[in-house]
Amino acid sequence: MERRRAFGLLMVALLLVAGGCGRGVGEAVGGIRGGQGSCRVLKAAPAVDVGAYQRFELERIADGMEGLAPAEVFSALPAEFAKALADKKIPNAASGKTLLIRGKVLHYEGAGMLDRALGPLEQVVARIEYVDKASGKVLALANCVGRTKDNISVGPRTKAQGLARGIVRWIDERYPKDKRLED
Repeated sequence: MERRRAFGLLMVALLLVAGGCGRGVGEAVGGIRGGQGSCRVLKAAPAVDVGAYQRFELERIADGMEGLAPAEVFSALPAEFAKALADKKIPNAASGKTLLIRGKVLHYEGAGMLDRALGPLEQVVARIEYVDKASGKVLALANCVGRTKDNISVGPRTKAQGLARGIVRWIDERYPKDKRLED
């Protein structure tokens, strides 16, 4: 019975090591880099025409964690948001009909040693409102998540990158293809 238990523990250990090694190889040969973003819509107005907006304005996201989320997440977010829009070829004019994006961070989680070995590593969760700036009407309410998925690019800036991608995801899914920027 003792041999069977030892064998079982050995198998579990091998699976954990193999999983970590496979992940390490994937990272080393150029797997996904940077933060990943997701967006879960909680409420939305019917038939929102996101293509009618020329400007996407990111208001400073509030820290709902009583100062526990690193300041770098908040300072990096505007530039990462602009990059995420540009990556999706969504124009962002200096003026025009404006979609205001506002919200607050609900949860921030850094990586410990076990997370670095097994992943997923880190995440930041924010409650985001997409608001027609002229009328003040909330068009959608969503939870957006920024995650770090590799050991190479960990830290607050990467989570800000993922959060920006999550915020832009809602816009991207509704923005018309014919209004996007050309290559």
